[in-house]
Amino acid sequence: MPNPTPTKGNLMALKRSLTLARLGYDLMDRKRNILIREIMGLLDRAAALQGRIDSTFSDAYAALRSANITLGQHMDLADSVTLDASVGIRFRSVMGVEIPIVSAGEETEAIVPYGFTLSNSQLDEAREGFIRVKHLTRELAEVETSIYRLAVAIKKTQKRANALQNIIIPDFTKGVKFITDALEEKEREEFSRLKVIKARKG
Repeated sequence: MPNPTPTKGNLMALKRSLTLARLGYDLMDRKRNILIREIMGLLDRAAALQGRIDSTFSDAYAALRSANITLGQHMDLADSVTLDASVGIRFRSVMGVEIPIVSAGEETEAIVPYGFTLSNSQLDEAREGFIRVKHLTRELAEVETSIYRLAVAIKKTQKRANALQNIIIPDFTKGVKFITDALEEKEREEFSRLKVIKARKG
């Protein structure tokens, strides 16, 4: 930044800008810390969910294998299960970052889509397992999307905070010092000049 003209008006304007820049940095720093705390909690939750999905998938596939062994492969049973594409998405705001809340739509899981004569308990276990996987996958999608959005926001906030801390605040500080020094020098010169005039008159 080029040195500003050393006037009292410029000094006051620069001091105001410096105060605002420092306040902006404090707010950015606070925002970054809140977002980091939020993302840390979500990372733990994502890891736990991934583990639960893996184990639930394994159990559901094991139950499905048992059902196939005992019942044979019944495509008509598979076709009777309705396709569920109902997903509701709302948002909550964390420091201006829109975080999704994914919810299941209309629940149709209570209705068993096949008759009991052509099925057994292993098939019921497989169905229950895959329903649990569906819910866990929705939850994981919500958490992973939130992590991604928070990570992008943290990166932006960090950039802005760095710009304020390393460029803008030092520039304003330098400008304030330059004007202050110039005005003080001017005052000293004025004082010396008045002294000389007074001495000549006396």
